[in-house]
Amino acid sequence: MHEDAESLLVNRQSPRWQNYLAVAGKRRFIIAVSLAVLVSLFGLSVFRSSWSNEHTIIPVAEDVVEKVIPPSTPLNSSALVDHLGPADNLLGLPTANFRDNLRDDRKYITSWVSAGWTNDVMTYINLIYLAIITDRIPVLPMFTPSHIGGAVPPIDFGLVFDVPRLRKALHIPVLEWHEVKDRKSESIDELGCWNTWEAVQKGEHYPRRSPVPDHLKLDISYTKAPSWIKVIPYFDHDMHSYFWSLAALAFPETRTASLVPPLESPNHHVLLPPDEQMLCYDYLYYVCANQPYEMEFDYSPAWRFVGQYLYWSPKIEQLAYQYVRRAVGTTEDQPTPPANTTGCYASLDVIARRVDEVKDELLQRKGISVQHVIMTSDERNTTWWDEVKSKGWYGVDHSQTADLMGPWYPVLIDAAIQSLGAGFVGTDRSTMSMLARRRVESWADGAARIFKWGKPDSDDH
Repeated sequence: MHEDAESLLVNRQSPRWQNYLAVAGKRRFIIAVSLAVLVSLFGLSVFRSSWSNEHTIIPVAEDVVEKVIPPSTPLNSSALVDHLGPADNLLGLPTANFRDNLRDDRKYITSWVSAGWTNDVMTYINLIYLAIITDRIPVLPMFTPSHIGGAVPPIDFGLVFDVPRLRKALHIPVLEWHEVKDRKSESIDELGCWNTWEAVQKGEHYPRRSPVPDHLKLDISYTKAPSWIKVIPYFDHDMHSYFWSLAALAFPETRTASLVPPLESPNHHVLLPPDEQMLCYDYLYYVCANQPYEMEFDYSPAWRFVGQYLYWSPKIEQLAYQYVRRAVGTTEDQPTPPANTTGCYASLDVIARRVDEVKDELLQRKGISVQHVIMTSDERNTTWWDEVKSKGWYGVDHSQTADLMGPWYPVLIDAAIQSLGAGFVGTDRSTMSMLARRRVESWADGAARIFKWGKPDSDDH
């Protein structure tokens, strides 16, 4: 299923949960509206280095001083020993075989990604939440270039997101695979994992395929999970499982009762049960606590207890600010102005109406007056861009981004720009819009609007 063609279920009243974590950090500036619009028609192409028919808008807030991180500060550095990092949760430096670096008094959990980049972010959020409820240490692989071309190298999770900040906010260890196993190692490790994919759908008679185990030099023997993990039994059009159904498989009694003969691993042809120290699952995108696609809703525990604390790395955040300043014409020594972002598969007039609604709410509720709107898009049609400019909106120039920094960076910078605002307007049924909206709401108590698409009157209201 395409990442931006997901059919979201009807919103339900969210339970009241006590918020047990404090939001870390302060916003550097206010992006008053962020509109990220991705439609299902382009669900597989929205993250290519040249995005297909995708547009994104950003207005800017005045009088906000950006806190500049000194250039001499290493990425994700800390003056103090990070007791939630690899030093206290592994035996030492990365080893040729991952097991040689695991502590006997620790249990770990991992999984792989296998979709578009936005969905892969959600998959890792789910992995970390599952680690919390199973009392294990999440070990995060890299992101793979599903939307920017298979020849592009993967990028480390910690180059995109601020892992030390995440650890401190969650108060749990969080590791990356390159900290466990030497990324230059040619040794193939055998590992037993749970195969959830065959338990929740009938179309593919094999575990969910992913390039990640090959990157990590892992030889996986999969054990099919029991069918009772599926949220809607015998329903072919949904593939979700419950967090606690998967968590049950992490504990001895349910694990033992659920074991069936495993599949042979592809390299060494071994038959292994699911590993008890490095617990792993083939795919964790389709997981929920209450209902499918629940990260769309404000009660989502995976978002509330993990996702909202997944901030951009300092490098990505700084680049986003630089591109916003460049777009609206401010210099490096001036404060970044407040901004709006959007992407669209609707007329600009429909988007403008939603922008105005968010502007009005921000002015009334927070006293923020938005003066600038930035549209991010790979649209090549000059007539269309003329119409954008006629509305007083700005564009983000990525003409040299990929050449200077690499193919990942147009994707990452635009995603960061879309989230660093006080408001958001996005596309219905778009996971990219949904995550940008969640970030704006969580990080800035922002105003949000989602517009519907498909017909000229879809967003009439």
